[in-house]
Amino acid sequence: EIKTYRAEARFLRALSYWHALDLFRSVPFVTEADAVGAFFPEQISPEDLFAYIETELREAAQDMVPPRQNEYGRADQAAAWTLLAKLYLNAEVYIGQPRYTECIEYCKKVIDAGYTLEPEYEHLFLADNHLSSETIFSVAFDGVNTRTWGGTTFLVHAAVGGNMNPADFGIDGGWGGIRTTSAIVEKFPAVGGGTVLVAPNEGNTASYDRIYVPGAYQGWDPANPNTVLTSPNGDGVYEGYMWFDAGTEFKFTQMPNWDVNWGDNEPDGILDPNGANISVAEAGFYHLVVDLNDLTYSLTPTTWGVIGSATPNGWDSDIDMTWDPNEGALVATLSLTAGEIKFRANDDWALNYGDNGADGILERDGANITIPSAGTYIIKLYLDKPDYTYAIERPAFDKRALFFTDGQTLEINDISEFTEGYAVTKWKNVTRDGLPGSDLTFCDTDFPMFRLADVYLMYAEAVLRGGTGGDLAQALDYVNQVRARAYGDASGHITQDELTLDFILDERARELLWEGHRRTDLIRFGRFSETTYLWPWKGGVPEGRSVPAFRDVYPIPAADLAANPNLVQNPGY
Repeated sequence: EIKTYRAEARFLRALSYWHALDLFRSVPFVTEADAVGAFFPEQISPEDLFAYIETELREAAQDMVPPRQNEYGRADQAAAWTLLAKLYLNAEVYIGQPRYTECIEYCKKVIDAGYTLEPEYEHLFLADNHLSSETIFSVAFDGVNTRTWGGTTFLVHAAVGGNMNPADFGIDGGWGGIRTTSAIVEKFPAVGGGTVLVAPNEGNTASYDRIYVPGAYQGWDPANPNTVLTSPNGDGVYEGYMWFDAGTEFKFTQMPNWDVNWGDNEPDGILDPNGANISVAEAGFYHLVVDLNDLTYSLTPTTWGVIGSATPNGWDSDIDMTWDPNEGALVATLSLTAGEIKFRANDDWALNYGDNGADGILERDGANITIPSAGTYIIKLYLDKPDYTYAIERPAFDKRALFFTDGQTLEINDISEFTEGYAVTKWKNVTRDGLPGSDLTFCDTDFPMFRLADVYLMYAEAVLRGGTGGDLAQALDYVNQVRARAYGDASGHITQDELTLDFILDERARELLWEGHRRTDLIRFGRFSETTYLWPWKGGVPEGRSVPAFRDVYPIPAADLAANPNLVQNPGY
């Protein structure tokens, strides 16, 4: 077993040197070839360090345990292959030479090794994530045996604060520190913890005065609580909307009984006590207004639509909604873009509703309603009685949008305030059965440094960048496998034309959020420095600003420079 242990040790050393290459480029270099004892290590060039890591990994892999055959937490051949794929994917950054063909070669080795995507994305980041068949190499943590204030203990605790319940994360308290900016949130098509972006809100409906509308359409039942009109102002004027089939007859009652009821004998819009049934000639969605002060009523047919910048028609014309009797609402399923909408009657602005408080309660001539991003939405309009309300749902959504928004603002104006910026709920010290880890302070959650979804995305990127040995159809399939897990079905699939490098960068942001890849990705894509690609607080200012290219690498720490006269600081520092 000594040969295997030695190969694993060489892998771990190569992994550390890869981190050093990625972060600093030129670093002090020591191997077993150096004499034993104290000396000042020489600084190795990025090119030589790259070559060393490459050789070490290729050689070590030959003596390592085959993929998925080692005990959990120890590296095997697939771990070495994944690290080689990462080295080659970033070679153009590290040494100025593209090595995308080699990246594809080693991605294929890993993909063919039998790993499978974890069916439930969230299970990858729980206290029992050692059960996952997706993980290629993990940094193992244990709340009893490997206690540390870093690692996943930091990732779990530091992300909890504000209105978040620490018990939901399997910990004894949050540190109220890290959260994300709106630039990451906007990468996801829907945020809010589920398919419902806006839920119906009955508001004060239950407290309003009401009258009842029994009729043939509901069995002539004056006690039916769902067929009423309400008076929000308590002034004797009642209103609401109802769907009536052609020829429907009805009356109004003061209470949920027939003691006091009104009809219309003429009919002339004037209510008559115990009068004749009121009827509608044509089917439709009618706006009913009853004024008991002068015993009058109106019955106006309406058609409703969605209008706004988020719709295909923009603000020029409505997209009609249809009545759904099972839902008791007007419904439309629409393909929308990021923008705004309102509800409008009869293709005219005389009667329209918006939402002033973004609280699900509609107001006449109210504020535009925000659609956060492109996608398919189910819009429901509930106009049976005031308070009028609505719902916006995504039939399928990206389940990787693991954000806590209650009490949090989207934008960050003060970085010291935890409640500014959405919190990320990805990492938890809870098992897939909902049980807390072995300790409430120190977490059991392992850190999956390498996993299959990352390899799928690396393969696709290397193919798009011109590497040989792979193909676009296979790349698209791998990307869509990742997205099928995220959406739960094929609704998140993309087409060949949509598979671009820009898409890959965004998809890596969604899939690998808070797994330590983003900086390296942005540098590889030329979006980290000297670019118009900005995000809030980039460069230390709220609106974001470009930074000089020397920021692509970190400075050699001052303590190292003082201790070793052979070291030269990175340019710009």
